[in-house]
Amino acid sequence: MIEPELWGALRFLGDPQCHVCGFPLPDDPGAGGVCGACAGHKPAFDSARAALAYDDHARKLVLDLKRGGRRDGLALFSGWMAAASGESLSKADFLAPAPMHWTRLAVRSFNQAAWLAQALAQTAGKPWRAGALTRVKRRRSQEGLSASERRRNVGGAIRASGNVRGKIVLVVDDVFTTGATLEACARALRKAGAAEVHAVTLARVVRPIDISI
Repeated sequence: MIEPELWGALRFLGDPQCHVCGFPLPDDPGAGGVCGACAGHKPAFDSARAALAYDDHARKLVLDLKRGGRRDGLALFSGWMAAASGESLSKADFLAPAPMHWTRLAVRSFNQAAWLAQALAQTAGKPWRAGALTRVKRRRSQEGLSASERRRNVGGAIRASGNVRGKIVLVVDDVFTTGATLEACARALRKAGAAEVHAVTLARVVRPIDISI
């Protein structure tokens, strides 16, 4: 699936990074060190990690999955995401995909976040719950919106379902752009009583000055 040229161009993320949101840092911040965005406002999730930097090369993989419906890379992606998520995956009680409103799901016929969650669950030998998070309000697409617009757009649109009280939940999505969707998922799970909420994505946008939440 991945041509040698593309493979060599992919940028995998890892340490040093923000202890909370996973934003790559130039130097080791030390134990529990965070980026400026998380220092100013701690996200609702306990941690977020991503396998790849979302650039032109990773974008092709994401769009093949998200818009092309290609599933042939899922086993590979899940291995990358398992390595990126580390301890948050090993201690998670279950995985929960970021939800899609039923009207969008009816048009697209699949939720790529659910595909990733299922593949990651199989890789890690963990359960996953397709309906743990529900998008109860349809809002405009997040594409093209600023960070503040994304937060307002997704606010109040996601609800946790089922028994999550006292559970450690790992939320799975395709791309971390500003973190607004993951923040909304985490808030919904916290409201429902989750003990910890972590997140992992296939890729994340990395800007010179990152607005993580």
